[in-house]
Formats: sequence, structure tokens, C-alpha cells
Amino acid sequence: MGLHAEFVTLLAGILTVLIVASGVGYVLRQRIAPDGSNAMIENLNARIIAWWGMVILMSLAFLFGRGGVILLFAFCSFAALREFLTLTTKSRADHWALVGAFFVVLPIQYILIWIDWYGLYSVFIPVYAFLLMPIVAAMRGDTQDFLVRTAETQYGLMIAVFCVSHVPALLYLQIPGFEGKNVLLIAFLVVVVQSSDVLQYVWGKLLGKHPVAPKLSPSKTWEGLIGGVLSATLIGAGLWWMTPFTMFEAAVLSLIITTLGFFGGLVMSAIKRDRGVKDWGHLIAGHGGFIDRLDSVVFSAPIFFHLVRFWWSVT
Repeated sequence: MGLHAEFVTLLAGILTVLIVASGVGYVLRQRIAPDGSNAMIENLNARIIAWWGMVILMSLAFLFGRGGVILLFAFCSFAALREFLTLTTKSRADHWALVGAFFVVLPIQYILIWIDWYGLYSVFIPVYAFLLMPIVAAMRGDTQDFLVRTAETQYGLMIAVFCVSHVPALLYLQIPGFEGKNVLLIAFLVVVVQSSDVLQYVWGKLLGKHPVAPKLSPSKTWEGLIGGVLSATLIGAGLWWMTPFTMFEAAVLSLIITTLGFFGGLVMSAIKRDRGVKDWGHLIAGHGGFIDRLDSVVFSAPIFFHLVRFWWSVT
């Protein structure tokens, strides 16, 4: 799996946008607050720097082929699962169940992706892990908050491992006429969903007046949602040339995954509110934790994978 001309073209476009954004951020800082006193400008520049790092990291992973991509998302799953479970209810009785989650379930899921065993990786976590892991915790005999502890661990595995693993699983879809180019499906998914996140923020700042869920996330507005989703749908339609889809099909898929991405972010915001935190973590400057960056992809990746597999793949 090399870097195809379509991917290089897309990467060149992304790098151009980042160069322009970096220039704008630098000029704003120099003209408005060279001492770094403007929090909004500092946050903008931190986000731009973080995006540089993420784009470079993903490009290197793609350069190393399937193994690089799988290792990248396995690492993201590990970091996201750690963030999620750090904020959940746990007791000493959950020790071995947690060891199993990180060092047994997670590696097995990605090994199954690596060997392309769809029949097992599609059910391994929601069936086998969900049924067997509570047994490990129950054997320790601590019934205090047992249901809560078990459910939180299961949901963490679903979000951070099962859903995220469907991104590298796109590499193995057998699409006639698209052989060897599946990395472009990952690029399409990530670019469209992340563009929607950015554009929802922009439209929300420009026109946002009506919150979607006022008690949950007052900053997420209907104007931002509609403007961001429609704008990202147009971007997705414009990227049809790097996919096996027609322009109309790319637009429909973009509309689906960006809408799911928005409501996925809303669900994860609800969990953060419940836990009393603003961000899932602080590993990515200006972006919070891994889940803060993955939340939209988490909800859109499995649906995107199965839609493409059902309608375009021969397997």
C-alpha cells in the first residue's frame, strides 16, 4: 500500500490549508497579542500546531502501509480507552478485568483486523468480551456498583476499541476497480468528519443562536450543525474523485457520517458532563485528549464501514 497520487494531492491540499492557517495565526498573534495574552488566539495556534502533528503522524502511518495504519489506530484505542476508564467507577476487584481489556481484548481485536477475520472481529467485543469480562470481575466477589463498573468498562471498549478499529478495517474491503487504494477511504472519512467539526464551530460562531441541547452543550447550535454538516457534505462531494463513489454517493455518505459525528460528539459531551470534566485528557495541546478528537469518528466509522462493505465491497 503506497501513497497514491490521489492521496498525495489531498495531502498537498491539507498542507496548503495548514500553511495558510499557520500564517494567519502568526499574524493575528503579532498584531493583537504578541505577549500571548489573547486566549482565543493562543488556543487557535495550539490547535494548528496539533493539527500539524496529527497530519504528519497519519501520513507516516500511511507510508508504512497496513501495519503502520493498524498500529496507529491500536495506539489511539489504547490511549482513548485509558482516558475513558480513568473517569469511570472502579474498585480493586476490577483489576484483572481491566488488564484483560487493555492487554487481551484490545490486541486481539486489532490482530483480527490484521488477518481480516471479519466474522470474528465484528462480534468479538460486543459478544465474547461483553459476556466473559464481567465473569472475571464477578469472581472477585465485590458487588458494590457492580453493574455500573461493568457497563462503563464495556462502553469504554465499545467506543475506544470496537468502533475505532473499524477505521483500519476499511483497508481490507474488496471493491472492484479500487484495489490497493483503500487508504483513500480512511482519508475520506477522517477529512470529511473533521472538516465538519471545524465548520460546525465556524458556523456556530458566525450565526449560532439556537442550541441543540442547551443543558448539555450550549455552544452546539442548530445553525452550526446545519451549516457545518452541509458544508462538509459539499467537501465530501468534491472529494468523490478519490473514492469508488459517484459525486452523489459521496455526498450522501458525507451527510450520514457528519450527522452521526455531530451526535456522537453530543453523546461524549454528555458523558463528560456526567463526570464533571471539560476534556477527556490533555495529551494533545489545544485539542484535549484522544477521545476529544476521535468522538466524531467513533460514531461514524462503523456505519461508514458497513455501508461501504454492503453496497460497494464484494465480500
